[in-house]
Amino acid sequence: MIKIFGHTAPDTDATCSALIWAWYLNEIAKKPAKACVLGEPNTEAAFVLKRWGFETPEILTDLADGEKVVIVDTNNPAELPANIGNADIRQIIDHHLLCGGLTTKGPINVTIRPVAATATVMYGIMREPALDQMPDNIKGLVLSCILSDTLEFRSPTTTPRDVSLAHRLAKDLGLDVKEYAAEMFAAKSDISHFSDAELLRLDSKVFEVDNTKFRVSVLETTSPQTVMSRKTSLMDSMAAVAKEDGVDQVLLFIVDILNEASTLLIPNDTVKSVAEKSFGVTVNGDTVLLPGVVSRKKQIIPNLKA
Repeated sequence: MIKIFGHTAPDTDATCSALIWAWYLNEIAKKPAKACVLGEPNTEAAFVLKRWGFETPEILTDLADGEKVVIVDTNNPAELPANIGNADIRQIIDHHLLCGGLTTKGPINVTIRPVAATATVMYGIMREPALDQMPDNIKGLVLSCILSDTLEFRSPTTTPRDVSLAHRLAKDLGLDVKEYAAEMFAAKSDISHFSDAELLRLDSKVFEVDNTKFRVSVLETTSPQTVMSRKTSLMDSMAAVAKEDGVDQVLLFIVDILNEASTLLIPNDTVKSVAEKSFGVTVNGDTVLLPGVVSRKKQIIPNLKA
């Protein structure tokens, strides 16, 4: 049995790509495979699973020595189980920069392509008869991954390949892209049952810049005012989360999907300095608006300066 999973704090692409590739291995390649997740999927991913008739995949907390795995939507050891080095990694499918640090037990297939979603990479790898046999619920997962990671084509990570594939799948499924994306984003914007610490970790990645470790958290929403209403308590929670997670600072970017801008919370002078050096802005309060900044991968991480 091959276990397939993406990164910790699983979003739509990490969750659904594992299911897409499990379908491909089981039904087309005829290899026993099982989709898993490294934590509870976010609210948008949970909506997508329910919409297309899938149960939440098994949550993995550990791997057995020599266990066969396929890694999707990441190649960063920091986002994988602590004992990933003991597993038998068979394949990596991703769309992020190459981090390095993973060791395999032999030559493997590694596919990393500069598109917006891992699901787009997977669709490109598949050949007939896989594409002819792909059921509607798997097509729905692929479409959902693309719309999520492109913010309905607003993100600068979007490529023509993502757009054309999304429209083709939506046509096959009889869906209106705009209406379906709105349903997904509404689900993503529901943060009512999350604690402040959970929100800070919900969609976050740890990066080291100039010997400083940041937990870079992103909350993509069509209702930024809902997040901002919790601004004070979120900032109060940052120091404790940073200490528990072994990082120096937590950076929270509230991404306004509809207006294509981010608001960065400024809990202290260190984050103020990071914001000013990284984005060329002047900070005069406990928030700063970053017009046009919506992508952690392409706009936030590359510009971070400690």
